[in-house]
Amino acid sequence: MPSGDTIAAIATPPGKGGVGVVRISGPGVRQMMPGLLARPIDPRQATLCRFHDEKGRVIDFGLALFFEGPRSFTGEDVLELQGHGGQVVLGMVLSRCLELGASIAEPGEFTRRAFLNDKIDLAQAESVADLIDAATQGAARSAIRSLSGEFSRRVHELVDGLIELRMLVEATLDFPEEEIDFLEATDAYKKLEGILDRLESVLESARQGSLLRSGIHVVFAGQPNVGKSSLLNRLSGEEVAIVTDIPGTTRDAIRQFLEVEGFPIHVVDTAGLRQSEDPVERIGMARTREAIEKSDLILYIADSAKGIDEEDRKILESLPDLPVQIVLNKADLSNSAFGLLETGEVSISAKTGEGVDALKKRLLDLLSLHEPGENQFIARQRHVSALREAKEAIECAGTSAGVEIFAEDLRRAQVSLSRITGEFSPDDLLGEIFSRFCIGK
Repeated sequence: MPSGDTIAAIATPPGKGGVGVVRISGPGVRQMMPGLLARPIDPRQATLCRFHDEKGRVIDFGLALFFEGPRSFTGEDVLELQGHGGQVVLGMVLSRCLELGASIAEPGEFTRRAFLNDKIDLAQAESVADLIDAATQGAARSAIRSLSGEFSRRVHELVDGLIELRMLVEATLDFPEEEIDFLEATDAYKKLEGILDRLESVLESARQGSLLRSGIHVVFAGQPNVGKSSLLNRLSGEEVAIVTDIPGTTRDAIRQFLEVEGFPIHVVDTAGLRQSEDPVERIGMARTREAIEKSDLILYIADSAKGIDEEDRKILESLPDLPVQIVLNKADLSNSAFGLLETGEVSISAKTGEGVDALKKRLLDLLSLHEPGENQFIARQRHVSALREAKEAIECAGTSAGVEIFAEDLRRAQVSLSRITGEFSPDDLLGEIFSRFCIGK
């Protein structure tokens, strides 16, 4: 550890609750316990006792749990005090810990110590925060799998394969007098191809895991009065947007969180796009364009009775290079078929709900997503970037002309993968990651 201090923090959220937790970790825990607890406690046993101040007055009473290092979350001696969940009483317990020599923990410092003491790797450490922040059950289950080491295991399998190849290559470089073509004799390219296949599988899971964590941003676009707000209300199950027959009713972007097949989706209902002299409506349309630029997918909604007219075509041509799904709404009024059409549009009725399930499935298909399974793990954008860098290096190795270049490409791939689990991580990256954690985690 970079410092030998003992840290303490309130580990439960602010506010009132039935139980509140103060967590202490570090080399000074054993010395602090007699000044804090009314009786000795045994390791790894929940003990009911009083927490007292410097004069022996009772601050609170509850459960005390002592975990000896290294058999603890942080790898150090850890004491957890579970008392009543009021901010005043928890503050008094924390103040007593500070009087006894502890210092206030920084955000994520407990988890950071667990990482630095080799209790968890960096991907597992990040999944602690991802589990806390999970917005859907699918994201929570995937975060648990990452925390248990599923993602790290698959990364380590790739690294082990690269290390095996690097060992063979380095041996060849040490004996250049050998006339045998190493890459052909050891079937190195075949082994490299197997590593690349496994990496592509991990990359696809990581991409999906990244969307599970951050969510998918979908923007509704189209001309006024085609039912964008009605569709938002249908998908959300509540009246979050005002719906009238007057074109231009929606003036500003309306944001709503949805869950579709376990994926978090951030939907933005926007002002209809058309020529207008109304300054307020023009501002709304400018904000529509801004929201579209930041989206992962555009749902372009049109009236089923009119189809895609000339004005729609002009708007579609002006959209950025993003996936666009055309939705033909009000199909109940035009007696049209519902669901995915042969032409690629999805025909729905936001009023009755017919065709909406087909639209949800189409959303996931467009983004190459499927329902999170038992092998799905949570991931971050930095993980995806590292996997892509490793893939690029391995592909370069597959076309390298000499053993030296082959070896360097393998080294680059290994370094990229090892950044995921933290074997190669600069201090500034660690500071950025752990600064986003909760206090007490």
